[in-house]
Amino acid sequence: MGQTTNDHSRGPLARIVEWIARGWEGASEAEIIAALDEKTISEIAHDCGISPDQLVELAKAGPHAADEMPKMMRALLIDPTEVELRFRALFRDMQINCSRCHAKRQCRTDLKDGTAPTEFVDYCANSDDLNVLRAIPEVRQH
Repeated sequence: MGQTTNDHSRGPLARIVEWIARGWEGASEAEIIAALDEKTISEIAHDCGISPDQLVELAKAGPHAADEMPKMMRALLIDPTEVELRFRALFRDMQINCSRCHAKRQCRTDLKDGTAPTEFVDYCANSDDLNVLRAIPEVRQH
């Protein structure tokens, strides 16, 4: 198996999907989830605080489907680790939104060229939550 990354900014959902994928090298996350019985899927989903359907959808999206979210947070001077610690359910919901996003190309471009802080409101499904988080001093980067 390959080397694992201990990147806590990716959040629990991404880490769980990554763990499953490492355990089944060569199989896609969706294939792994499909091989599980409904009870196991329900238990894993419950542990993650999501529905079984959301777990299947996230597995299909892959372990890096929400990688842009902590990058966007940092671009907006929000500390993703603090958000995850203080607002775990919100963080999870934001990861789900990010994993479903159809504006990844625009997001990545804006993050790369530094325009994300002004442009994200036009396409980001998390823009309202991100703007609220920007106003909370406890989650601002220092």
